[in-house]
Amino acid sequence: MNFIKRALLSMKARKGRTILQLFIFTIVCVLILSGFTIQSAANKASELARKELGGDVTLSVDREKQMEAQQKESSSSDGSTTQRRMFESTPIAVSAAEKLAKLDHVAGYNLYSNTQALASGFDPIKSSNDTSQDSSSSTTQQGPGGESSNDTNRPQMVQADLSVSGVLDSATATNFKAGTDKLVSGKAITASDVGKNVVMIEKTLAEENDLKVGDKIKIQSSDEATTVELTIQGIYETSDSGSDAATNFSFLNPYNTIYVPYTVANTIKGSDSKDTVDSAIYFMDDAANISAFEKEAKQVSAVDWDTFKLDANDAVYQQMIGPIDNVASFSKNVVYIVSIAGALILGLLVMMQIRERKYEMGVLLAIGEKRSKLVGQFLVEILVVAVLSFGIAAVSSHYVAQVVGNQLLTQQNATASESTSSSSQRGPGGNGGGPGGGGPGFGASLTANTSEIKSLDIQVSLEDMLKMGGIGVGIAFISVLLPSILVLRMNPKTILTKQE
Repeated sequence: MNFIKRALLSMKARKGRTILQLFIFTIVCVLILSGFTIQSAANKASELARKELGGDVTLSVDREKQMEAQQKESSSSDGSTTQRRMFESTPIAVSAAEKLAKLDHVAGYNLYSNTQALASGFDPIKSSNDTSQDSSSSTTQQGPGGESSNDTNRPQMVQADLSVSGVLDSATATNFKAGTDKLVSGKAITASDVGKNVVMIEKTLAEENDLKVGDKIKIQSSDEATTVELTIQGIYETSDSGSDAATNFSFLNPYNTIYVPYTVANTIKGSDSKDTVDSAIYFMDDAANISAFEKEAKQVSAVDWDTFKLDANDAVYQQMIGPIDNVASFSKNVVYIVSIAGALILGLLVMMQIRERKYEMGVLLAIGEKRSKLVGQFLVEILVVAVLSFGIAAVSSHYVAQVVGNQLLTQQNATASESTSSSSQRGPGGNGGGPGGGGPGFGASLTANTSEIKSLDIQVSLEDMLKMGGIGVGIAFISVLLPSILVLRMNPKTILTKQE
């Protein structure tokens, strides 16, 4: 009798055992295919997020090197007085920053020049505990004999009440990109506004002073030596609640932040700041290209790399991609564990089955049946079960993977959110004051306004099916061959004798 026909008859005669094998094999195939499908969906989501978000690289002063150099200089000084380390501002030449913007993988860039200023002819939004303007309204000094006399020969430094954020493009500025600030009327500041005296002011500040697009305002430097007249070309609205310090200093109040071209901020700072910026941010076309950009940037000699450094700001990408990578890693481990466990369980079942059928094998061998055909019979039986399991898995794995994948992603997102909240509570992020530079809580605010990926697009592909089929066939062969070798080593006489 043909061994294939014997296999089919055997399966029919042993329905219970066949159903048990089908049940186990189906579970194994469903889990394996679900694992591959979740991996594929996670990889696609990761790639899409990487291209959509890209990554930011910031060119700024290397404060650590600066302080180390000052410390060495202080320790090597022969003077009797101790030289204290100081915070020094080292501007970046615009020409050098623009050279980096021309490198590969740069999708866009922004330049920042931040300072503070005084409102002239209009009133800033007063902070509740800020009394600096009251005390500085009459800046006088005591003369000989106790009389008061105005000193008009020396500049009087007055506490600023406006925060000036000089940018190249306001649309890609930190708070606008994060969604904290939104343009509500007029036009944004763009590269074409460089050199122009234009400004964007906050909606609350505009309403309190009856200002609208097209009106003009004046701002002054803190020493009142420089006055600039600006035309309002845009009004934005902020949802930033500010820091606790904003209650004591008006210039830290988010409503008192104005956006200008970086050239205007440089004018307020003084002639030494001409054609310079505080920092530059480069937007990558793909977060995966950050390392390549940094390597190429280090070859640009126009930038003094002993003074400046590049920082990769990919916190948003890492926050979004972390849960996806964890889900993909988990599904990969599931495939490994299920494949090994499935092979062991099915191998034990087949071994028990072969031991129960030793007499049948002994008779077949005694009448001249080849050992290879006996092994072939067992393979046919398990492969028929495998094919049925493949079909069931192909139909059901999509739903299983969708539910399991989204549940895992939800849990990972919750874990990532808790981690982000904990890190933001430990201390402020960012790289210094001013809206352009990030300010307190910069990293937290940016990630908080980023939509997390809440679901995976699960699709069962032909590639996943083929991988599942390959592993399934491999499990079938392993589960049959190993037990068969143990029994088929015996000769027919030994098998029949032991059976009697």
